[in-house]
Amino acid sequence: MNTGTLYIIAAPSGAGKTSLVKRLVETMPGIAVSISHTTRPPRPGEQDGVHYYFTSLAAFEAMIAEDAFLEHAQVFGNRYGTSRAVVQALLADGLDVILEIDWQGARQVREWLPDSESIFILPPSREALRQRLASRGQDSVEVINQRMAASLNELSHYAEFDYLVINDQFAEALRALRAILIAHRQRRTVQLERQRELLQLLLS
Repeated sequence: MNTGTLYIIAAPSGAGKTSLVKRLVETMPGIAVSISHTTRPPRPGEQDGVHYYFTSLAAFEAMIAEDAFLEHAQVFGNRYGTSRAVVQALLADGLDVILEIDWQGARQVREWLPDSESIFILPPSREALRQRLASRGQDSVEVINQRMAASLNELSHYAEFDYLVINDQFAEALRALRAILIAHRQRRTVQLERQRELLQLLLS
């Protein structure tokens, strides 16, 4: 069966992960981003089933009890989780699936699928990270400091990931992400599965 590869992409808030993933999906075929469930309310412009599946805390806890999540975590007082069934269906369709999650979720996913590939996106400096967090213009200095502390904690787990991509110049970081996926798709083990029919014809 032609199954896809699961990619975990994590980063501290402000590193530019969401923009990079969005552009990656737009420019490479065969990729799907898993949509997470969350208990936080929608932000302006966000749509249910497009950006997140917005759900109540009670419904979220019911899904935990049913073991419906591949991973779940609490971030800034809100709950986030990845549906196990959704990811399995996408992989079975032959799509490479991207999970945008934090280091806690990455650990849980690796237990389920040790062969998954993990990528950590880094900012070019602490100063750039703080500037990006402050540039949103929506948060107080106190909130920015809290997010900065959380980002530095996330950064401390970089060594748990297979690849490191520094998002200094957006185009360069995007090329690095594309290179990782392209190279992995050419691995012998992946090609044996995806090109089985061709290989049989060539060797018959």
